[in-house]
Amino acid sequence: MDDSILAKSFLFSHIPVSEMTKALEGTPYHMQRYDKGETIFHLMEPATRVGIILEGSVEVQKAFPNGSQVNVSIRMPGDVIGPAAVFSKSGIYPCDIVSLKPSTIMMFYREDLLNLMSKDARILENMMTEIASAAYMLQERLELFSYSGIAQKAAFWLLMQARQAKGNIVHIPGSIAKWAMLMNVSRPSLHRELKKLVDRSIISYAPPVIAILDLASLQKVLDK
Repeated sequence: MDDSILAKSFLFSHIPVSEMTKALEGTPYHMQRYDKGETIFHLMEPATRVGIILEGSVEVQKAFPNGSQVNVSIRMPGDVIGPAAVFSKSGIYPCDIVSLKPSTIMMFYREDLLNLMSKDARILENMMTEIASAAYMLQERLELFSYSGIAQKAAFWLLMQARQAKGNIVHIPGSIAKWAMLMNVSRPSLHRELKKLVDRSIISYAPPVIAILDLASLQKVLDK
């Protein structure tokens, strides 16, 4: 196991590697490998496990009865998957979580994770923050989908990411195609709207980095 990646997980944030290793001693977990396109957690499956991504990337997908699908988020190495579902009253996964590339996940069952958190209050606090952050992100996603125009969706996403980064530099999630999927828009349409923002000197774009040059004008796009 690569302790350097695990140490970067938010679950072990601000905990020295030696103390993280000690806390893990005696806590059952298992490593599981997933191929590209393989489902890690299934929609409506009993939520019994929480995972930490050690390698690869995964996508959270929400399918609806009419056949449409919303791509909720992309999670990367160090990210925790499934905690809100595992500790919810419903006890089921509300979305599919699918491997975007070959991925290695460190899996904990609910009871074993509770035991781990009882060993160190910092781990418990980190988990509470992780779950709260996931809830906040979902609220932002709902606001994103409230905008009908592609330009508005792009502006909202950029402003949201800039606020989180506390700066004017934003990294797109993987590629334009992946970003378009997350916003449920077509890649050509998103590319066209980005070009308009570049032409108006509101942003500069050098994949995978977008720099917001005129924050006020970007806000006006959102307000239209």
